[in-house]
Amino acid sequence: MSLVLDPAAQDLLFREARTANTFTDEPVTEEQVQAIYDLVKFGPTAFNQSPLRVVLVRSAEARERLVPLMAEGNQPKTASAPLVAILAADNEFHEELPALLPHFPQAKDMFFSERPARESAAGLNAALQAAYFIVGVRAAGLAAGPMTGFDFAAVQKEFLDDDHTPLMIVNIGKPGDDAWFPRSPRLTYDEVITTV
Repeated sequence: MSLVLDPAAQDLLFREARTANTFTDEPVTEEQVQAIYDLVKFGPTAFNQSPLRVVLVRSAEARERLVPLMAEGNQPKTASAPLVAILAADNEFHEELPALLPHFPQAKDMFFSERPARESAAGLNAALQAAYFIVGVRAAGLAAGPMTGFDFAAVQKEFLDDDHTPLMIVNIGKPGDDAWFPRSPRLTYDEVITTV
């Protein structure tokens, strides 16, 4: 084996993991979400900027506000998932840089004094962290249903503010009946990897 990760863990995180479309009603606890975050926060970002912000949609009232903003096909699964997370990029992440990058605190003003530079960096690095978050959900023995089929402007207005850009919405829980679509094909090594 060329990988040191146990094959069962490889299956859990990648080979057997799927985007879930149905869930049981077993709750996702605060302790599980804390454990997920405490693991995935160590994934790398440029300048350790850590721009991902997560809004957990737990209350019935918040769920009722969110579901109509989802694409029609995503509404039933968002309505029934045990937990829904809105993943967003904090475009003012630079305010945390002096604490997150203590050996180079001047990075805040040197690289991120202009809003367009911050938005670009936040979008890329929060997307990286969103991927870590999905793998972390799987590491907790849960299934993730990430979606970008929703009204981005309406979700931002309803749940965030002008400094936070929504990236995706993730349904989280134990997979329910008929949770999976058939596995879609993937590109082969030779189709993706080149050597120069």
